[in-house]
Parts: sequence; C-alpha cells; structure tokens
Amino acid sequence: MTYPFPGMDPYLEHPDIWSDLHHRLITALADTLGPEVRPRYVVRVDFRVYRETVSGMELLGRPDADVREIRERAVASYRATGSPQPQTVRVPVTDVVRQGYLQVKDTTSGEVVTVIEILSPTNKRPGKDREEYEEKRQAILDSSTHLVEVDLLRRHPPMPFEGASETGHYRILVSRSAQRPEAELYLFSVRTSILTFSLPLRAGDEEPVIDLNALLRRLYENAGYDLSIDYTRDPIPPLEGEDAGWAHELLTESLAHNRQV
Repeated sequence: MTYPFPGMDPYLEHPDIWSDLHHRLITALADTLGPEVRPRYVVRVDFRVYRETVSGMELLGRPDADVREIRERAVASYRATGSPQPQTVRVPVTDVVRQGYLQVKDTTSGEVVTVIEILSPTNKRPGKDREEYEEKRQAILDSSTHLVEVDLLRRHPPMPFEGASETGHYRILVSRSAQRPEAELYLFSVRTSILTFSLPLRAGDEEPVIDLNALLRRLYENAGYDLSIDYTRDPIPPLEGEDAGWAHELLTESLAHNRQV
C-alpha cells in the first residue's frame, strides 16, 4: 500500500511501530544532512539512557510466554495439593530506554552548533523522564546551541512554549539561539503536509532544507510499515470527531485503489 496520508500517518504512532520509526528517522536525517553540511559540519547520532518503570499496559508487547508457563505450573501444583491458590498481582518493572538524537558539530572547534530532537513517549509522558528531558532542553535553550524539536506524537501534552495562536496534532519547534526567546513553531494536523524548514547553522552559512514528508514516505516504503498496519482499525491513540471521519474516507479510498492496482 502506498503512503495514504498527506503528512504524518497517525498509525505510525502505534507503540509497536514508533520505536523502529524513531531509530530509522534519526538515521535517515543524519544520512541526508551529512553530505549537505560538510565540510564545515558533521552530523552525529548520540544517545540518552532513561530508566523508567513501565505499567502493565506497556508490557503488552513483551515476550512473556516463559513467565506465563511458570505461573500456570505453579497454579496447577497448588490445585493438586489442595493448598490455597495465589493471587495475581503486579510488581514494578524497570525498562532501560536508549533514545537517539542528533548533534550538528563544527568540524574545526568540535562545538555542538545544533541539536535535533525527535520526541518519543519517554520524553512526553508526565513523570521523571519528562522532567529530565525538560531540564536538558532548558539547558540547550539557555546556551548558544540551536534547537530543533520534532513532535510527531499526539499523546501527552506538548513541550512548553508560549504565544501560539493555533493548535495542531503535531509540531516542529526551531529555536535559533540569536532569536531567543522567540522561536519558529510549525503546526500541522493529520490532514495537512508536514511543512519543510531550514536547519539553523552559524550565521552566514547556507542552511539545508529538511523535508520530513519525503523522509517518512521513503521510510514507510523501505520498512514495509503497510504490512504491519491494519488500516481497518482505529489508530492508537484514536482520532476524534471530524478528523476520524475524514481519515475513514481517505483510507477507504486508498484501500479500494490498492485492491484495483
């Protein structure tokens, strides 16, 4: 199936797909930008490590066949001996999450000129990990480093900013150090294309244009995401109101077209 949405496909936000997409998008951005900014700059992928306690809902994708088998054997043993049966409870489980981001570095000084963040649920979900990310975000905003923050997730509150007169499902924040506290905010919905934007670099240097629309379509095809997505069901999280009706009509037409091809 060809990419069905004009911009961000909300079905790519599914937890089973997002982690893979995040890694691919980080790498694709680095590979695309690297040749355009050399020899003055290099683009490097770096990682942050988060330790987070995950809930039962977030454990749904874990392979737990061995755990289930052990529990079933234990229950069978209790029944055989006539002993009281145990209750099933949940205990905290800690996940170690490595999250990538991009640094654009000056090849002469080694200084980080621009940081590119593609937000994940780890960053946005209220709690300790969000607070940790916001502290690092604020450190960048208080420095001479440019920040590009891409938010392609509808779930959880967006990162803080002030003065926006409109709202959208998704957003891209481009904060140039010399213009702070003002920044450029690109808002878009599932119905619109993702706007292109320029990567901020040092004053006077030519800035490459980032086209996330083109990157997402290429990754969608290369990764075969259409083979993993059931477009007859609602995305996670679901769309609401008129957006849900619009998406249903769009996908009905796309599915019919693909059956005819």
